[in-house]
Amino acid sequence: MAKTKRSRRTRPSQTFSRQDQLKLGGIVLLLVALLTTLTLLSSVRGTLTGAWLQLLRTGFGWGAYFLPLLLASIGFWLFLSGMGQTVHISIDTIIGIVLLLISGQGLLHYFAQDPAALARAGGGGGHIGWWISGNLIAALGDLGALTILLLVAAVGLVTVFHISPRRVWEGLVSLAHSLSEAYRHIREAANAYRPPPIDQSAAARVAGAFERPKANAQPNAASAAQAGASHAGGAGLATDLAPGRLDAPDSQWQLPSWEDILVQSTEQELSQAEIRTKVRIIEETLANFGVPGKVVEVNQGPTVTQFGVEPGFVEKKDPTGKLRKVKVKVSSISNLSNDFALALAASPIRIEAPVPGRSMVGIEVPNTSTAMVTLRSVMDSDEFRTKEGRLRIALGQDVAGQPIPADLSEMPHLLIAGATGSGKSVCINAIIACLLFNNTPDDLRLIMVDPKMVELTNYNGIPHLIVPVVVEIERVVATLKWLTSEMQRRYKLFAKVGARHIEAYNASHPSRPDHLPYIVVLIDELADLMMAAPEEAERSICRLAQLARATGIHLVIATQRPSVDVITGLIKANFPARIAFTVFSGVDSRVILDTTGAEQLLGRGDMLYMAADSSKLVRMQGCYISDAELEKLVAHWRGLRSPAPALPGAELTQQPLWEEMIARAAQSAAQDELLDEAEKIIRQKGTASISLLQRKLSIGYSRAARLIDQLEARGVVGPDEGPNRGRQVLTPAPAQATENAEDVEPEADA
Repeated sequence: MAKTKRSRRTRPSQTFSRQDQLKLGGIVLLLVALLTTLTLLSSVRGTLTGAWLQLLRTGFGWGAYFLPLLLASIGFWLFLSGMGQTVHISIDTIIGIVLLLISGQGLLHYFAQDPAALARAGGGGGHIGWWISGNLIAALGDLGALTILLLVAAVGLVTVFHISPRRVWEGLVSLAHSLSEAYRHIREAANAYRPPPIDQSAAARVAGAFERPKANAQPNAASAAQAGASHAGGAGLATDLAPGRLDAPDSQWQLPSWEDILVQSTEQELSQAEIRTKVRIIEETLANFGVPGKVVEVNQGPTVTQFGVEPGFVEKKDPTGKLRKVKVKVSSISNLSNDFALALAASPIRIEAPVPGRSMVGIEVPNTSTAMVTLRSVMDSDEFRTKEGRLRIALGQDVAGQPIPADLSEMPHLLIAGATGSGKSVCINAIIACLLFNNTPDDLRLIMVDPKMVELTNYNGIPHLIVPVVVEIERVVATLKWLTSEMQRRYKLFAKVGARHIEAYNASHPSRPDHLPYIVVLIDELADLMMAAPEEAERSICRLAQLARATGIHLVIATQRPSVDVITGLIKANFPARIAFTVFSGVDSRVILDTTGAEQLLGRGDMLYMAADSSKLVRMQGCYISDAELEKLVAHWRGLRSPAPALPGAELTQQPLWEEMIARAAQSAAQDELLDEAEKIIRQKGTASISLLQRKLSIGYSRAARLIDQLEARGVVGPDEGPNRGRQVLTPAPAQATENAEDVEPEADA
């Protein structure tokens, strides 16, 4: 039986044609471009879109915003090709676009200070730009890499837009010619302009309106003394200020311009290759000691570069025996300071664990060359210009190169300590310069104490000084006591008008006769003062530090001997703002800052600053001001005189400030204000006893006993004759007084 053959039908093929594939690919790319654009612009993202956005940003950085345009262009081209419409794109155009993308990614990442952190944060050119610019910088250097990137970008532009080099050159020549012609026309127009003639009669009337009226009376002694003030080189400085009164004169002053006096600084930066090498050494050192960590941030400062290390995870067993990943201890990183110093061939290495407000550990590595931080570089910064406060000062730059300004009125007192040659005197000079640049003698007065007679004596002659620079130790205590009396006088003035501080008082008394200036006291060496008169000096300094803030009196004290007998606990408690320069041991650092760290500083202005409102230490490089700049600043203020000069023949007088201060201090220390009244009482009673003075004067036993001793020294009463017996009055009262006193029984001592 023959087998029947079954015919098989061939089914049509289900494959897409080439045109369909092109259209499908174009639609997919257009959808991806649209989805990418919405993801970049939207703040709400899902899991898939968030991962896609993270991939784009870490890969392309800021170039991710141009990626949707590129994808849309390719998708549109594919879709049109699938529709049968020919879109001709030459190979030169494609090569030009690729060159523009490469150069653009490299340029976006070229100017980054911390390329690694910027790439991980999705900025710049991403990891692609980091790889391009990093390899070019490592091979050709900074300038060579920039030149290559710009040349590649130029070639890409010429290739894409089909511009011949000849046309580019002709365009540049034409642009230069047009600018030259425009400059010539402007110059000819300026030379041809002639201002209209000035009406002499009108000019005379305007000048007469502003003419200063002539004084008809002779000047008084105070104004004449101020007009005759001159540089005396440390001798008596003519002034109208008495110890009991310190008011600002009614005068006009011209502040100096720091742009004309201070010099501009030059910045120094480490090469990217050197930074990458140190990052690699730090990460390898951590791995070698079994402490995983990764450098996530690099902050380059003038003296040190801070490498921010994020601690990794290690596997440890929990109480149940299971392995779990836990963070590395911060102490395990901080204990490797000597190992880092050995690996990096740099010493000393300071580790800040952790960085305040950040989840990382800061490893501070000294730079190969220290950059000088000039005073102008900080005063020209936006941070200093926008800082509010009358007593603004520039301290320096931190490890990230950011300027650090401060306000002395907010501190309100500053303690500076460090070894010889560490930068204390330069810091004090920078503080004084900031105060002199921003304040006139009407707003600020200074008292300077310099027992070493080296650093501050050059300021003699400036009108801000109340007295010449104090160089004698025996006069410092009298100065502090006078400041205490001035503080009390100001508090009485505040009580009369209901003001709580100097700003409120000056706001209610805008006129100059009643205007109170700030007073800043600068003591260059506290150790000499504490050796000469420790009790009096500590008592006066602590009293001023506790109470003088509201009255506008502020202290800046420096010492090169940070020991507990110089910086006592009472003094340190009243000086919350402190600056520590390099010291010899951790014990000295604890005396200043209550913690170690100052012994690891590099010197020459490298310092640790503790603000009054924070216990965290800030490492910075202090401002530098040269001797030539200080001489220009001092010469400016010495050259200014009172706007009302003394008339010829006027007798110049000077009030003896120091003699009166010393006399008042001696009188207040040796004589009680109730002594005369106590003498009057015992003369009337005919007998003297401590209990009598206690009852009549309403005072305590100690003060009454001191009054009896002073009366005995004066010769009014006799010596003590034993218990329960009154003292004999040696100088009897008048007859009528003694008759009234016969009936009074003698009072016994308590």
